[in-house]
Amino acid sequence: MAGSADGARELLFAAKGMRKSFGPVRALYDVDLSIYRGEITGLIGENGSGKSTLSSIIAGMLRPDSGEMSLLGRSHAPATMTEGARLGVGMVVQEMGTVPGIGVAENIFLGEEGRFRRFGLIGRKRMIEAAREALRAIGSDIESAAPIDGLDMQDRKLVELAKVMYGDPSLLIVDETTTALSHHGREMLYAVMRRMALEGKAVLFISHDLPELFALCDTLTVLRDGEYVATTPKDEMSERRIKHLMVGRQTGDHYYRGDFDGRFGEEVVLRASEVTTGTGLLENFSLALHRGEILGIGGLSHCGMHELGRALFGEERLMTGTVQHVATGRAVSSPIAAMGLGIGYVSKNRDVEALVLAASIKDNIAAAALDRIASPSGLIWPRGEKAYVEAQIKALDIKCASMHQGVQYLSGGNKQKVVFGKWIGRGCDILVLDCPTRGIDVGVKAAMYDLMYRMKREGRSIVLISEELTELIGMSDRLLVLKDGHLAGEFPRGQGLTETAIIETMI
Repeated sequence: MAGSADGARELLFAAKGMRKSFGPVRALYDVDLSIYRGEITGLIGENGSGKSTLSSIIAGMLRPDSGEMSLLGRSHAPATMTEGARLGVGMVVQEMGTVPGIGVAENIFLGEEGRFRRFGLIGRKRMIEAAREALRAIGSDIESAAPIDGLDMQDRKLVELAKVMYGDPSLLIVDETTTALSHHGREMLYAVMRRMALEGKAVLFISHDLPELFALCDTLTVLRDGEYVATTPKDEMSERRIKHLMVGRQTGDHYYRGDFDGRFGEEVVLRASEVTTGTGLLENFSLALHRGEILGIGGLSHCGMHELGRALFGEERLMTGTVQHVATGRAVSSPIAAMGLGIGYVSKNRDVEALVLAASIKDNIAAAALDRIASPSGLIWPRGEKAYVEAQIKALDIKCASMHQGVQYLSGGNKQKVVFGKWIGRGCDILVLDCPTRGIDVGVKAAMYDLMYRMKREGRSIVLISEELTELIGMSDRLLVLKDGHLAGEFPRGQGLTETAIIETMI
């Protein structure tokens, strides 16, 4: 920790009595937060606890209903994120923060193009070079002249980080960003955060990954149901204590399956044969998914596992090979065909591919089941639609003001429950889950794991794609490891399975 000359900690940011409501939903109530120079302050809580709301207010994305803030000894009340950045707050948001259809350099200097203007024209070469330097400053070799649409989610996050750091913030807010990054990408972000602390600046780090928080943070502040609970110094952090503060009750250390019986049915329900995708990230890949099996898929960044998930749902263009629904013999050639065959898909990129953020909870859940709730004449009666959606909200315990609430105003965990509700309601026998617990808290994770295990016992089949080895080991009956688009290893469920063994096949 850094401090002043006499050893005392020097306050960089303070929030007092912060309140914020969205209609009848109280997001923050009298929350206080102190952030000190030279420190990385962790912020944790269950989904819906107010973390993103508080950070968005600090950055200028939202305005509080009441409360006071100070930054660098001055009153802090930004009306926009642009003003917040000018005052010294930079924020890397949880979901996608880049603008499609333009280049990397244009994204980094969006709104700042005037600094490259000469004789009324924007000097693109100078902009590209400046963007290259901004990327190098965070340790990235992403090509600054490339179109942003050609980058994957991880690289887009790094572009966002380069943009924020180019503004030289005094306070960096990192909101659930590491869930979108590979190990290498995380190390780049960690290096930036540590450098901020060494320079006497500060970081507010929001994450659900407790080991990550314990390794990086000097203090850890816990929110629960929109209220401040406690701030814990590094030497008092423990998983059991933090979980108890988060949920208000004692929790176990493990929430994965309790059994090591990896048995499943002999019947193959879905088969991929010699699949090569148009992206080139998957080459001549084959797999068989069995009835009642949780089939784990893991690997490093760009190994092809996310493309595999899209291919199994008919969303990825295939150069060679087929994906077949074995019971019917039909090819899974499109998402519409997949849905007709009882296959559901939860995308890693939730806010772009799985949800319509501007629509309501009702419209999102009902959209995947119009063929199920329509009458024989093709009409959809409001009463039937309402009953169907209410059943999913109740079954998954989605926290919302009503089914008419906009999905964009839900916490990450409740958004994910809406995505699950789309497919659970259809009664899908096969689910392809791509990073289904990304950015959700331990309580919602436990509920999702319980749901997966219950579906397995009912004889349904799940493809679980994940970047978290503990999740794959904890939930899978069988684990396939991909490397450079090919199968690098296969592991059956067992007590002796370790992360070390799996990592050796990934690298």
